[in-house]
Amino acid sequence: MISSHSLTTTEQLSLTVKDIALAAVQGQGVPRKGRAEDRIYDSIRHAVLTQKLPPGSRLPELTLSEIFGVSRSVVRRALVRLAGDHIILMRRNQIAVVAKPGPEETAQIFEARRHVEGEVMRQVAGSLDEAARREIAELVDAEHAAHEQGAHEDRIHLSLRFHERLADLCPNQVLGRILQELILRTSITVALYKVPGMSACYRAEDHRGIADAVLAGDGERAARIACEHLDHLEERLTLAERAQQVDLASILGG
Repeated sequence: MISSHSLTTTEQLSLTVKDIALAAVQGQGVPRKGRAEDRIYDSIRHAVLTQKLPPGSRLPELTLSEIFGVSRSVVRRALVRLAGDHIILMRRNQIAVVAKPGPEETAQIFEARRHVEGEVMRQVAGSLDEAARREIAELVDAEHAAHEQGAHEDRIHLSLRFHERLADLCPNQVLGRILQELILRTSITVALYKVPGMSACYRAEDHRGIADAVLAGDGERAARIACEHLDHLEERLTLAERAQQVDLASILGG
């Protein structure tokens, strides 16, 4: 075992980032061991959120059953759960596809999220205990470090976890659950419409500004920065679809 006293500050920060990133991705789509249904659900969710599996991608049950080595009924149960979370679309007698919101729906999702997230920030600000305050501060630090280190997938999960954790902590749990759904749906629209090369949902000053305002108990400032953050993100989208070929086996097979 390596003693922390023998590590440099940079090495300790790197270890901290990895630890926080690992904790952040738990329950966010990183494939779990255990039930095949869970593994399929997690693998597809993870691939969508990390923008490996683009919106509109077809998800044939037979292909998925061959990739995961399970029956089509197991695949179907996982797909039903994904559809319930608005990650995919399922229509009778049609192959399931990754959700592909159009420009009008995208605008509505962002508008709804601005209203809901603003109110969540107002309620969360000043309501956190010491453990929650420390967790939010560490998430922001870890996200920034992951960005600096080029750890793209870790940064995406940490960014999502930052927003989702604030939703978890909202005193009004109904609002918090609504925000959780909107965070996921926003992520899917970004995967579809983001400008090539765009570092989605990342401006260091935004998340740090939101965190500082929340921790200072300034709900109005936290709400304003959160809405400006969403404005910036929406403005950088290009509402034009890009054709992409995907190989499900290579994306999900691991």
